[in-house]
Amino acid sequence: MSVKHVVALLSGLALAGSVACTEKAPERRLSRAALEDKVRGGWAGQMIGVAFGAPTEFKSNGKIIEGELEWTPEMISNTIQQDDLYVEMTFAEVMDTVGLDATTEQYGEMFRDSEYHLWHANAGARRNLNRGIKAPLSGHPDYNIHANDIDFQIESDFIGLMTPGLPQEANKYADRVGRVMNYGDGLYGGMFVGGMYAAAFFESDPRRIVEEGLKSIPAESGYGQVITDVLSWHQEHPTDWKTTWTLLEEKWDGDDMCPDGASTPFNIDARLNGAYIALGLLYGGGDFRETLEISTRAGQDSDCNPSSAAGVLGVMMGYDAIPEEFKAGIPALEDEKFSYTEYSFNEIVASTMKRAEIIIEGAGGRVTDGEVVIPVQAPAAPPLEQWEADPPILRLEVGDPAWEWKGDWKVESFERPRGQRTVKKTTQAGAEASFTFEGTGVAVVGGMTQEGGRADVFLDGEKSEYHLDAWIPERTHDNDYWHVTGLAPGEHTLRIVVREDADERSTGNLIQIHNALVYGKKVQ
Repeated sequence: MSVKHVVALLSGLALAGSVACTEKAPERRLSRAALEDKVRGGWAGQMIGVAFGAPTEFKSNGKIIEGELEWTPEMISNTIQQDDLYVEMTFAEVMDTVGLDATTEQYGEMFRDSEYHLWHANAGARRNLNRGIKAPLSGHPDYNIHANDIDFQIESDFIGLMTPGLPQEANKYADRVGRVMNYGDGLYGGMFVGGMYAAAFFESDPRRIVEEGLKSIPAESGYGQVITDVLSWHQEHPTDWKTTWTLLEEKWDGDDMCPDGASTPFNIDARLNGAYIALGLLYGGGDFRETLEISTRAGQDSDCNPSSAAGVLGVMMGYDAIPEEFKAGIPALEDEKFSYTEYSFNEIVASTMKRAEIIIEGAGGRVTDGEVVIPVQAPAAPPLEQWEADPPILRLEVGDPAWEWKGDWKVESFERPRGQRTVKKTTQAGAEASFTFEGTGVAVVGGMTQEGGRADVFLDGEKSEYHLDAWIPERTHDNDYWHVTGLAPGEHTLRIVVREDADERSTGNLIQIHNALVYGKKVQ
């Protein structure tokens, strides 16, 4: 090759490099008015969804809700007192006061001192935080048996709303907030929902939104598999959501680790309820009422699921396009504060807009008076994280002959919303309860109050480092006395010995045992 040709070749390469360096990265644009309309639509959708489904929440477990579902504009007022909304707003307040760099531990500190009522993974986290178990361990399954429950899933919407078109940013904030109360599939529930919100700012096809949300979590996770199933069954039965619901029921409604759901029709697992969100979006086909109806009729947590589904759809459509019959009641309360928060509807929209603009610029975008320019950001799933535990296989009520009781235990029965409950209770130091079981895990379920006491736990003769503590902060509703999973298969013995002492904040030393759950391999 001649010198002349070499010079020409080098010049061409230099020119190509120059063009590559100056070529802009792909980006998308929204007017600020359109961005606000979508943010407003997301918050309004959540409000409408939770109010629409509230009358049926956990009243239809393991069966489809039939009959008419009522809606009147006045029902929207119910949202002011809904934990689906005010809990996530208090996390938003941490961001607005501490900053977007707030740590998981700082979110945990807020949660520890919050005053609203909490249940399941949220309650377990607050209880752990008050015992000195800091976040993220407060949501870890070693300490929180509700780690796979729905809690972060219903509180993650605000993250997706402040990360338009930025699913990796959504996952970054979800990882910090969600670990306060959840882990593994429980965490992925929030990431899936946040990923759908991020996608909804620029997508008009609900199926595409669900597919994009799936890309934000590991496909091989339990949560990833259930959403993959919904997408696959939707393709096979595109007009028959009830068939897909039945397939979900048969495959996924049997492994709830939660003490309330284990071996019962009740299911508060993030995976199954997340599938109902996807069910509503896929079969609703972009129709607001249909999306509400299907995600509600699927049952179980039938206010949280339509809240997230309608929230995602509200972003896709924008507030102005939400049917007037559903948003007619919002103007009357748009300046009323949500319980336990500093935000009204108008204020949380404004707060979300401010955070979104900071995040857009931090991700390399631009914000002007008239528009936002957002870099194209592909979803990226985090490393796989799963709670490796076998499902529940046996529930031992206190009257079961497997139990042995020593000391002064009194029997008490009372009615509960899901049936009669019999408990054994004592305040006697040295009183014992024990049983032998065959399995790979066990949980002791009991009543927790502000007069709760303590007990030592012995597994196969070895004293556990983690004692049983029945004291719980006010407005916190949990029943996870003590649990362990991952044991070697085979026979094990658990013994509980009541102690003299109690938490310094307790007014007594009461121990109330409801039942025990055994986890293990299911016999086919």
